Parts: sequence; structure tokens; C-alpha cells
Amino acid sequence: MSTTKVYIVYYSLHGHVENMARQIQEGANMVEGVEATLWQVPETLPNRVLEKMKAPPKANDAPEIRPEQLPEADGFIFGFPSRFGVMAAQFKAFFDATHELWATQALAGKPAGIFWSTGFHGGGQELTALTAVTQLAHHGMIFVPLGYTFGGGMFEMNEVKGGSSYGAGTYAGDGSRQPTELELQQAFHQGKYVAEVAKKLKNQQHLPA
Repeated sequence: MSTTKVYIVYYSLHGHVENMARQIQEGANMVEGVEATLWQVPETLPNRVLEKMKAPPKANDAPEIRPEQLPEADGFIFGFPSRFGVMAAQFKAFFDATHELWATQALAGKPAGIFWSTGFHGGGQELTALTAVTQLAHHGMIFVPLGYTFGGGMFEMNEVKGGSSYGAGTYAGDGSRQPTELELQQAFHQGKYVAEVAKKLKNQQHLPA
């Protein structure tokens, strides 16, 4: 049985999305026969702006991905911070550069999940996911929502928790808040869940007619 490749492609400015991406990778790699790798989309802000925003250095173990590398994967989990209810411009710029893949529908039929970070409750915990689904739809990708597969963690009311049935999420607040243990557990679960779906779909394609 061939390896199922899951690409976790993310953009992170202050590390919140990156922390979740690493948990998602761990969860995905728990699935036998799955190889999950981390990728970053290119930064579009100049270094002087990043310095003024006190952004930490980018992770050196997650290379930048090019659009033409996407067809190599069997499934995806895309992560980004929210900007006014939509994905950050850096990630949108990356999707805008996938026009050649769109023209050939090279990503059609591939499963994809979404995770995110917002500032506060009104920052787009659900809207960010909903607006991101349009990118998947135009490519013919299969959106894999989290549903309520995380069990009791989905109904937690005693602490602040990001995420929804659309995927894992976290709140950054003023930037000082980091993903909680429960949010990281949800991210881990999402990685495992989407990887299992990607593996099933790939194996189904290899079954005799």
C-alpha cells in the first residue's frame, strides 16, 4: 500500500497558527501509512514591517511551498489567521497563484481541511472557514469539516475555546494568548481525522472496478 501524503500548508505571523499546525501534523502522522509534512506559504510583507510588528522568525523546518507542488499531495489541511473574516492576504495571494492548477483541475477530488486563528469572538471563527471554502470549491477539492467528531471537547463551556464544526481554531487576543491545551487537542484530532479521510479516499481509488 502506497504512502498517503498530507500537506499541512499554513501562514503564521505570530506563531499561533504554527503551533496548531504542528499538533495537526502529529495527529496526521499517527495514522498508519500517512506522511504529513509542514509547508509555509511565502511572506508578502517586507522585513522592516515584520520587525515593527515584532513578528518572530519563520520556522526553518517548514519550507515555502510553490503552487506546482500541491498536486503531489493526496490531501491538505490549510491554516491561516483571519483578517476581517477572511484568510490573511498572504494565503489568498498563494491561492491566487494557483490559476494553472485551476485551469487543469489538478486538485479536483483531493480532500482538504481548514484551521485558523482569530483575535476575538467576533473575529471570524466561522466566517473565516466559510469564506475559505470558496477556494476549495473552485479547485474541485473536497472540503472535510471537523463536524462534532471531537466529542465532548466541542461542547466545552467553562473555558474559551476556538474552532467549530468547520475545523480547529484558536483565539490570539492581543497576540499574547497562545492556543490552549484543549485547542491543541482539537487540532491534533483534526490532523488525525483528515488524514484518515485522505487515506480512505486514496485507497478507494486503487480498488478494482
